[in-house]
Amino acid sequence: MNPPHAADITIRQFQQLIRDRYHATDSARGVPGTFMWLIEEVGELATALQDCAPERNPSREDRDNLQEEFADVLAWLTTLANIAGIDLSQALTKYTDPGRVEGVKH
Repeated sequence: MNPPHAADITIRQFQQLIRDRYHATDSARGVPGTFMWLIEEVGELATALQDCAPERNPSREDRDNLQEEFADVLAWLTTLANIAGIDLSQALTKYTDPGRVEGVKH
């Protein structure tokens, strides 16, 4: 079965795609090891964000790399949710149910 086109994928579908592809390896690595991979990817995202600062006049390659780093962080976060037994669609109701989260952090 082919995965849905990225523009049309739901959080639930993405979580299932990650589970189908990587769950055996991810669950064997466990939460602590997977968390460390997530943090490494967050560091790579931080570097890519710096490289794409407007004053640096980022190249197309820099922007492409930034996009890939966002995808990597999302994939590792989803992996972590899978092995921790968290349904991300359900978790996101924190932000989608009226009145649960109000205001803005400053």
